[in-house]
Amino acid sequence: MHCITTDLPFRLADGISSGAIIALIALGYTLVYGVLQLINFAHSEIFMFGALFGLLFIKFGVDHGIPGPIVLILAFIPAMLASGIAAVLLERIAYRPLRRRGAPRLAYLICAIGASLFLQQAVRVWRGSNPEGFPQTVKPAPVFTLGSVVVERRQLIVVVVAIVMMIGLDQFVSRTRTGRGIRAVAQDAETAGLMGVNIDRVVSVTFLLGGLMGGAAGLLFGYSFGQTSFAIGFAPGIQAFTAAVLGGIGNIRGALLGGLALGLVQNISGGCFGTQWQDVATFAILVLVLMFRPTGILSRSVGGTT
Repeated sequence: MHCITTDLPFRLADGISSGAIIALIALGYTLVYGVLQLINFAHSEIFMFGALFGLLFIKFGVDHGIPGPIVLILAFIPAMLASGIAAVLLERIAYRPLRRRGAPRLAYLICAIGASLFLQQAVRVWRGSNPEGFPQTVKPAPVFTLGSVVVERRQLIVVVVAIVMMIGLDQFVSRTRTGRGIRAVAQDAETAGLMGVNIDRVVSVTFLLGGLMGGAAGLLFGYSFGQTSFAIGFAPGIQAFTAAVLGGIGNIRGALLGGLALGLVQNISGGCFGTQWQDVATFAILVLVLMFRPTGILSRSVGGTT
């Protein structure tokens, strides 16, 4: 089949680029699960906020004559801040009251789904149902060639930004005092609280970090695919959740590995069988992982250490 012979090098470049975005989103799932054992399904809307507020800033900058590359760089600030603030507010308003009352896990799940629908429909009322296009900020052009693979500017920007942010997050969790608090709560919240760790602060910081990563992913997604909408978070959210499970949910480096692997599988399956089979491949991987290795490729551990 030519999809795994002739076309494979081109699929690899696109797969790594899309996989890097999926991995950034997956970090939000894996951080929150590592600390609270909560699947935050509203994280897909946190990602959507990043794309939306990035778009609004880019339109503002382009309308005021700011050069495209500078606008794109500056747009990370409002995109990440909007998503980070939204994530912290989501934890304060929706999840913290449940946690303080000792609510069962099912209540968290129902609350997460409800919050997801609320945020999605709120943006729909605000911005409308039609997709909104991103202005072109950095013109598409080949940067260099690796064998028969032509690496484009878009792919290079996405991969470099995603890798820098993931390395920064990994080092923050591994080396800072706050990061040690996150790992302590993830390991044993009750003991960490007795040792003086402020649980509420750690949880808020965890949601903030996940929101910042999701906001950056949203902007990169909008820049890569050229549009956003109120429902843009659904498919990437499912893919990112699958990537987190594949890599070992709760493991930061596992989220990176799972995202890249899923991006490659989706692009190769799309080339071989058609784009309509990409989501089928995603769900097939999720089912297989849950059946044969539910802990994922790497073990569950915030910070990436076993």
